Amino acid sequence: MNVHMANTEEDMQKVREIRSTVFIDEQNVPPEEEWDQYEKESVHLLAQMSGEWAGAGRVRFHEGVGKAERICVLKAFRGTGLGKELMHAVEDYVAEQGGRSVILNAQTRAKNFYERLGYKVTSGEFLDAGIPHVAMEKVL
Repeated sequence: MNVHMANTEEDMQKVREIRSTVFIDEQNVPPEEEWDQYEKESVHLLAQMSGEWAGAGRVRFHEGVGKAERICVLKAFRGTGLGKELMHAVEDYVAEQGGRSVILNAQTRAKNFYERLGYKVTSGEFLDAGIPHVAMEKVL
């Protein structure tokens, strides 16, 4: 497993392909909701497993807190630990930048995954892109 910052246009193309597959194709998120005004200010991560591009995500800062967003793993690589590695990379980056915690809006069906990583629910359920979510936070 390898997770690194997407620093080249080629890397960013892979990020876009993975996110499009997971969010737009699988989950029917409208493209205009997937691609937002935070793309340029975010740090994008790209995950590889067995030589194949397999996951992506992004992180940005808001008031000294890292916000993990668009965390996704292609279907063929789910259940392999890659999502956990991706989140550890997000947390490491936030800590290196002096962030005190990581917040995220988790799809409700992924809540248990994040709880196993130490995240706590901080909101009731709400809809984002028509999908039920809860806000979560982990203090680093």
